[in-house]
Amino acid sequence: MITARPGRERGHADHGWLKSAHSFSFADYFDPKHTQFGPLRVINEDRIAAGTGFGKHGHRDMEIVSYVLDGALAHEDSMGNRASIVPGEVQRMSAGTGVMHSEFNHNAGGETHFLQIWIIPNRKGVAPGYEQKMFSAEDKRGRLRLVVSGDGAEGSVTIHQDARLYAGLFDGEESAVLPLAAGRLGYAHMARGSARINGQVLRAGDALLFEGEPAVAIEAGDAAEVLVFDLPAQ
Repeated sequence: MITARPGRERGHADHGWLKSAHSFSFADYFDPKHTQFGPLRVINEDRIAAGTGFGKHGHRDMEIVSYVLDGALAHEDSMGNRASIVPGEVQRMSAGTGVMHSEFNHNAGGETHFLQIWIIPNRKGVAPGYEQKMFSAEDKRGRLRLVVSGDGAEGSVTIHQDARLYAGLFDGEESAVLPLAAGRLGYAHMARGSARINGQVLRAGDALLFEGEPAVAIEAGDAAEVLVFDLPAQ
């Protein structure tokens, strides 16, 4: 079964300095039909205005992945990490027993546009951790590049969950197929542009949820940037 999740149906919040679209229930947005998908708990598409950001706040027992589309995201945390995340980079923060952090857009001339992804870990109480890696556009061109996994395969960042996240860039007739093993879930999110996925046209913000399907098939992209999750059923 393939279920469409149109981007226009996501929850939306406008705080002035932050505009956000929530694929799953988050903060003041609650939809009982969209609370999580397997261990995938949050996909927030955030746009942070110039010179603003999230002040210091805490998390625990969550795998948090940041995927920047435009601009730069300044990160600082209680583990001593200070970094700037730019397009092409993937950041993973394992909150574990507890971590404080802040995120900021220091660019006075434009917004920072990024996806904040939360994945529920397969065990609680792990030591907090941090990882950040660059994945070039060439490495994602016309294919699905593994960027997050539970075992660090192919140089991906590592989370505490049997889940995999792939990123790909598709134009024209470029295509890719990701097989899904029996009992696994798939989730495809169109970060920008458009493409046909399993025969359905997706545009920026749209998603497809896969249950009991053999594969996720991407083709006919138009400046498309796609994220595909391979997830255990919960």
